[in-house]
Formats: sequence, structure tokens, C-alpha cells
Amino acid sequence: MVARSKGIDIYTVGSGNPGASNVARAMGVKWGVLVFALDGLKGAIPAAVGLLLDSQPGAYLLITAAVLGHMYPVTRHFKGGKGVATMAGAILVLYPIVFLALLVVWYVTRKLTGKASVASLVLAIALPVGVAIEGAPAWEILAVVGLVILGTLRHLDNIKRLLTGSELSASQSED
Repeated sequence: MVARSKGIDIYTVGSGNPGASNVARAMGVKWGVLVFALDGLKGAIPAAVGLLLDSQPGAYLLITAAVLGHMYPVTRHFKGGKGVATMAGAILVLYPIVFLALLVVWYVTRKLTGKASVASLVLAIALPVGVAIEGAPAWEILAVVGLVILGTLRHLDNIKRLLTGSELSASQSED
């Protein structure tokens, strides 16, 4: 929606993904941050509602629905984002200290590698570890692992491009 408001079809530029990294690549960092924040709200609001209305299990059910809806939106013929920002929003609500630590890890990894996808994949490993360090029960760690697996599956094309050396850097706009 952000790219479209500026006359850009985000599906035809950069990686073709509607997420924050591609928007930042195509439109600039401030627009990418806006998309990250908006996508993050897709996870933060269900997490907060789940906690208010039920409990941690209720929050995870709503988070899972939000992440799946973000990744596979009906209105976009099931072609959505990769869920990183949506999951980040949920983690901000559930585990704010883990969120802050992982935000630093993502930023440093992205700066060192120049690739947002590498930073996101590092988070796939670090997130369950962070939740475990916080003392979450086993079911919750497994729920986080399940969400991470969903996100990693959405990154399979990135992984293939990383292996062939053709993955876009954070600043590239074309393959």
C-alpha cells in the first residue's frame, strides 16, 4: 500500500517482495521503516489482544493467524511478505528485551553482510534461543520454532540466491 501510494508496483521492482527491505531498497530507508512498523503492528496488535483476552496460548493463535495472513493474503492472490516484521511486532509485545536484542543483531548482521535476508535468517536461529533464555515454557519455544520455520520457508528463494551469489544487497534495486 505504501509503494502503491507513490505509484510504484513493488512486485515489479527489486526482489518483487512487498516487505520492508524491498520497499527500503526501492523507495528509501524512511519508507522501509514505515512498512516495517505497519507490518509489525500486524503482529503486535494480535499479540496484545491475545494476552488481554486469553493468555500466551491465545496470543500465539492470533499471532499465527496474523503471520499466515501476512504471508498469504487472500486479497493478493496469496502473494505476501515473509513475515519477519509481523513476527517482530509480536515479539515486541511478548518479549520486549528479546526484541531489542534481536533488532541490534539484525542491524549489525545487515550492515556486515549488506543483505537483509542474511540478517533475517540469523534471527531465525536467534529468536527461539532468546525466548528460551527468557525462560519461556517448552510449548512456547516450540511455537516460536514453528513460526520461524514458516518464515524460513518464505526465504527459500533468498537462500537459493545466497548460495548462487545472486542475492540482492540491501541497496540494490535490480537482479
